[in-house]
Amino acid sequence: MKIIKLISLSAILLIATSSIAQEFRLGKVSVAELEQKVHPKDTSAIAAILYKKGVSRMEFDQNEGFYMMTDVETRIKIYKKEGYDWANQEVWYYNYNSLKERVFFSDAVTYNLVNGKIEKTKLKSDGSFDEVLSKYRGQKKITMPNLKEGSVIEFRYTVRSPSDAMIRDWDFQTSIPVNYSEFKVAYPEYYVFKPRQKGYLFPKTTTLKNPRTITITSKDRGNQYVAKTEFYTDKIDYIETEVTYVAQDFPALKDESFVNNINNYRSSVEHELSLTHFPNRPIKEYSTDWNSVVKTIYEYEDFGPELNKTGYFEEDLKKILAGINTPEEKMWVILNHVKSNVKWNSYYGYGCDNGVKKTYKEKTGNVADINLMLTAMLRYSGLTANPVLVSTRSNGVAFFPNRTAFNYVIAAVETPNGYILLDATDRYATPNMLPMRALNWMGRLIRKDGSSQEIDLMPTKASNDIVFMNYDIDAEGKIKGKTRRQCSDYNAMITRENFEKLKEEEYLEKLENNSGKIEVSEYSRTNEKDFLAPTIESYSFTGNNLCEVIGGKIYVNPMLFFAQDKNPFKQDVREYPVDFGYPFLDKYNITIKIPDGFAVETLPAAVAYNMENDLGSFKFNIAANENMLQLSIVHQINRAIVVTEEYEMLKEYYKGMIAKQTEKVVLKRI
Repeated sequence: MKIIKLISLSAILLIATSSIAQEFRLGKVSVAELEQKVHPKDTSAIAAILYKKGVSRMEFDQNEGFYMMTDVETRIKIYKKEGYDWANQEVWYYNYNSLKERVFFSDAVTYNLVNGKIEKTKLKSDGSFDEVLSKYRGQKKITMPNLKEGSVIEFRYTVRSPSDAMIRDWDFQTSIPVNYSEFKVAYPEYYVFKPRQKGYLFPKTTTLKNPRTITITSKDRGNQYVAKTEFYTDKIDYIETEVTYVAQDFPALKDESFVNNINNYRSSVEHELSLTHFPNRPIKEYSTDWNSVVKTIYEYEDFGPELNKTGYFEEDLKKILAGINTPEEKMWVILNHVKSNVKWNSYYGYGCDNGVKKTYKEKTGNVADINLMLTAMLRYSGLTANPVLVSTRSNGVAFFPNRTAFNYVIAAVETPNGYILLDATDRYATPNMLPMRALNWMGRLIRKDGSSQEIDLMPTKASNDIVFMNYDIDAEGKIKGKTRRQCSDYNAMITRENFEKLKEEEYLEKLENNSGKIEVSEYSRTNEKDFLAPTIESYSFTGNNLCEVIGGKIYVNPMLFFAQDKNPFKQDVREYPVDFGYPFLDKYNITIKIPDGFAVETLPAAVAYNMENDLGSFKFNIAANENMLQLSIVHQINRAIVVTEEYEMLKEYYKGMIAKQTEKVVLKRI
C-alpha cells in the first residue's frame, strides 16, 4: 500500500512539474507565431517575449574547482517598428584580472513569413561585437538581421564565470509582455545561496535535491622502484540543490511619472552567497546583514586603506584653510578645492580605480577616488567625517544586504545638528545638496571601527521656485510684461545645469518656444556661478498668442505660460511610490493690468487645498482693484517620496490644482 501511495505521489509531482515547465526549443518557430499581428493580452505591445529559459549551474573543473555556467535561450516576437530595439541584445560581463568572464552568443536567427513559408536569416559574425563599459566590465552585443514587423527572433547565450560565488539576477518582467519565463539555479550542498525576490508579481517556485558525482583523476609517476605512471580516479558524491522559478503571462512593466527607477519594482530574483561549508573545513559566512557587508567593504584594499593614505594633499590644505575656523567654512572650502582640482571621469563604484594619490596628482578619477579623498581631507581638517555607501537611482534601491547593492560613495560630516552630506563629483553640488543621481532613499555610513548606520539621503528642505510677473493686456489681446524668477537649492541646481547645456541664444530660443511663442528681451542672469545663492533670471516679454479674443471679450489664463495644464497622475491604481526627488515650493505673484475700456466679467474663485499628513497644499487667490488684478499662488509638496497609500489623494489634489491653474479670466468691454 505504501509503494502504491509513493508511486501515485511521484506521478502527481511529475504531472505538476511538466505542467509548469513547458517544452520550448530553439528552432521550432511556428507559422502561427509569425502570423500573429498583436499580442492576445496586450494589443498595445510593440513586442513580446514568447519564452525565455535560463539555467545557472555550478560545474566542476579539476584544475579550477567549482565555477558557474549560465545558459539562456530566448524567443521574441516583434509586432511594431517601435519594437525593433529588441533586436539589439547585450549581455554584460566582468573583465578584470581576478575575474574574467566570457560571453558567447549562438543560434541567433531571425524568422519571417514570406509567401506563406518560413524564411530564416542567421546572425553573421559582423553582427556581434564587444564593448568596454568600465575598468571592470564589458558587454557582448548582437544586432539581429532582416528585421520586419511580424518577425520572430531567437538567440542563445552562455556566460562562463570562474567565480563560484555569483548567480546572475533574473528578470521575470520587462517593458514588454512575457508569455513564459523560466530560471533554474543549481549548486552543490557545500554552498548556501539566499534568494531574494522583488516586485509585485511572483513566479512559482519548485525545489529539488539531486544526487551528483564529481570524478577526480590523479596520477602517480612512480618512484625509484616503480617506473610506471599510474592513474587513479576518486568519486565524490554530493547533493545538488536545484530551484526552478516559472512565470507565465506576466504583463509589461509600464513606467509612470515620478518613478526614480522602474527596476525597483520589476519582478525579479537575485541570489547572494550566504555561506560555504566544504568537507573538513570550517563554515565560512558571507554577507548576512548590513554591518557585515560594510565591514567587508571597508576592509577592501581599494576602500578603507585609501582613507589612511597621506602625504599628497596636506601642504595644499594648510594654505587654503589658513584663517578658516568654523566647520561650515571648512566643509565649503575643502569641497570647492576638490571640485576645482579633480574631475570626475563619469565612472561609478565604491572602490578606487586609480587610488587617491594618483587621482590627486592626475586630477581625474572615479567616484570613490574623489569622495574618499574628500573624506580624508575633511578628517585632516579636524571634522568627524566618514564615507557613506550609496546605490544610485540607476542602480536601484538597496533593498537587501549584499556587497553589490551599492555602486557609489559620498562623504558625511557629523555635526551637533545632524549629518552634512557631501559629493565632490558634481560641480553644482553643495553641502547637503547631492547630485540627483545619489538621491535614492537610504545610504550606509561606515565608521573607522567598521560599524555602520543607515543615513537618509532624501532632502527635507524645500527647494523654492518663486516667480514675480507683471504684464499689460491691450484691447487686441496682446501682452507685454516682465518676469523675475528665483530658484533655490535643487531647483537652482537644475537651472544651472540647463544653463550649461545650451548657449544663451539657444537657451532663450527654447524659453520662447516653451512659453507660448513669446519674444524675450532684456534677459539677464544673477548668481550663475555662486552655487550657495539662488539663481535669478529677469526678462521682458511680449506675446501675441497668449489670449483669446472672442465676441469682443478677452479670455486669458492669468498664469500665462507658468500654468500646469496636464495631470502627471492618470493611473486609476498606482503600484509604485511617487518620487519627486526633493520637497519643493512653487510661488507666483502676478500683477495684471486690464486694458482701457474693459472690465472683469468673470474671475476664478479663491481656493485652498490641503492634503492629509501635511503632504502638501495649494492656495489660489485673485483680487480685482479698478484696472488691476493681483494673483497669488502657492503650490507646496513637503515630502520627496509619496507612498502608494497616498496616491489617490495626491491624484485628486493635482486634478483640482490643474483645473484651477487653467481657469480663465474673462474681460468684457464697458
